[in-house]
Amino acid sequence: MTDTINTNRVNKPKSKLGGSHTTIIGGRTAKKIVSMLSQHPEIKKIIPSVITVKGKGNSGGMLSARVQRPDERGNLRLLLSRGTSFQELRLVTTVGSFTEGKRIMEELNLLLIDY
Repeated sequence: MTDTINTNRVNKPKSKLGGSHTTIIGGRTAKKIVSMLSQHPEIKKIIPSVITVKGKGNSGGMLSARVQRPDERGNLRLLLSRGTSFQELRLVTTVGSFTEGKRIMEELNLLLIDY
């Protein structure tokens, strides 16, 4: 049996977006935000969650993004909100404590000030 070498492999950055679906509310702006946050060296994976719609009304409007408090292992939540829709994305980090997660949360929220 001979080993085969995959020569079609392209050297591109590994996507950090994963989970059962990859739909993100907020269009291009939200995708830029997620891409920017995924470049942080201590973010291992970003997992989108269910999109929720509250009430009836304008589904458009301004997009807001905020990284919320860490769990005991340092993993974070990114809350995206646009109009009556919102979505939570799980940010899996490489750190292992609440304190280190809080530090990363503050760093990421500073990056989000421009959005």
